[in-house]
Amino acid sequence: MTAAAPRLRCCPDAGALARAAAEELIARADEAIEQRGRFLLALSGGSTPRRLFELLAAEPDRERVAWANVDFFWSDERAVDPDHPSSNFRMARESLLDKLAIAPARIHRMPAERADLDAVALEHQAALARVAGVSADGPPPRLDLVLLGMGTDAHTASLFPHTRALRERERWVVPGRAPVEPFDRLTLTFPVLNAARCLLVLVAGADKAAPLAEVLEGPRDPERLPCQSLQPSDGRLLWLVDASATSQLSHERQRADRVAR
Repeated sequence: MTAAAPRLRCCPDAGALARAAAEELIARADEAIEQRGRFLLALSGGSTPRRLFELLAAEPDRERVAWANVDFFWSDERAVDPDHPSSNFRMARESLLDKLAIAPARIHRMPAERADLDAVALEHQAALARVAGVSADGPPPRLDLVLLGMGTDAHTASLFPHTRALRERERWVVPGRAPVEPFDRLTLTFPVLNAARCLLVLVAGADKAAPLAEVLEGPRDPERLPCQSLQPSDGRLLWLVDASATSQLSHERQRADRVAR
């Protein structure tokens, strides 16, 4: 199946970006719960998702989603204790999960604090398969929405340039290696990311302008620019970016964005 063309939506600032992301997530949750009875959501870390989570946990948004029908996963995790300040799980727990009183059975974190990350990755793949109702040895599950970001090196999740995880084509979860501390990670891989019904990539800040332009308009080089490998096979790829991150995009791309909205 041909990969869907990515869409770009520019927001005036980081606050408007978080608002747009909340509306997109709520719409996808309503659709999934109406059609399939549940919403399979993978969260990400970072300051921009935190703003999003805080919106979702507050009135009126908290009443707009049937949270009891949402299963929470993560796109990646750092190899730290779940209470560590660098933990993606801790950030989501403090800003969203605790405030919504999400049932523990609906929270499927990556236990990346354990020593044998390869074994943990295999166990998490099995857990993902069980919750999604698919075989752990078959094609990856279709998550309804995966939240992602993009680093200044164009990485996403914990899929960093020139690392082994970029080339994984069978496993859904693998150990990753970051160029900054904490170095060890767990990450979803491109096979499961690109099987999702929707990938929502949040990009904010002037320091992301150059890599964003390279990813969207430069020559194809996914080993150096991992975000170029985000190509859903039968889903939607939406980039939500703030104005400062679009400064190096071509006028044609910016005009297309205005038309798409």
